[in-house]
Amino acid sequence: MLDNVRIILIGTSHPGNIGSAARAMKTMGLSNLVLVAPECEVDGKSIALSAGASDVLKNHQRFATLEEAIADCGLVIGASARPRTLDWPMLDPREMGEKAVIEGAKYPVAIVFGRENSGLTNDELHKCHFHVFIPANPEYSSLNLAMAVQTLSYEIRMSFLASHAKVELEEEYPLSEELEGMFNHLQETLEDTRFIVPAHPGLVMTKLRRFFNRARPEVVELRMWRGVFSSIQKSLISARKEDPSQEK
Repeated sequence: MLDNVRIILIGTSHPGNIGSAARAMKTMGLSNLVLVAPECEVDGKSIALSAGASDVLKNHQRFATLEEAIADCGLVIGASARPRTLDWPMLDPREMGEKAVIEGAKYPVAIVFGRENSGLTNDELHKCHFHVFIPANPEYSSLNLAMAVQTLSYEIRMSFLASHAKVELEEEYPLSEELEGMFNHLQETLEDTRFIVPAHPGLVMTKLRRFFNRARPEVVELRMWRGVFSSIQKSLISARKEDPSQEK
């Protein structure tokens, strides 16, 4: 199950941080490291600070975008330490570990970490089902990247060790790629109905993303929604054929 946990680092700027994160992962039995648009290369400093976890570095994957890195993941959790304008479903580290272990028995799970100096962007956080916040000392909450990876990797391992049997999920959740397809279909439908302006989907789509991520639609439910959108679009096409004035 631990092989199904994917630690994703976005825009990392210091090679030593990549090595330290690999070390933190390996001590907790994790080996699936993914780099998204890194601003540095894995080099000798990375290997030195990995302290024996060079195999994790050697086998890392690299993607240009977060969308590519999580396309086959059924659960995506973003590490966030900054207050946001929009609330998002939140987990504490222990809840994150439990959820990762349960759902990691079924499909790949991604834990996403942002840049050293600015973390994850709002757009990147919107692609996560949940956010996780490490409740550090509010008077000194200075956690570096490797510390954050270590803390969350530890919670995943503890939850894994506490589980006595593989948990079978009754629900089947869609992968991130399928969920993005549904969001795109939803936006197209809202544009067709003129509910939103194509050039400015703005806050409407953000709030709808938040709603669906909170609801966690199952595969069957997602397909039902896609069917609803298709039905609306077909009805609009039919109505406009009968009354061309509706095109205006």
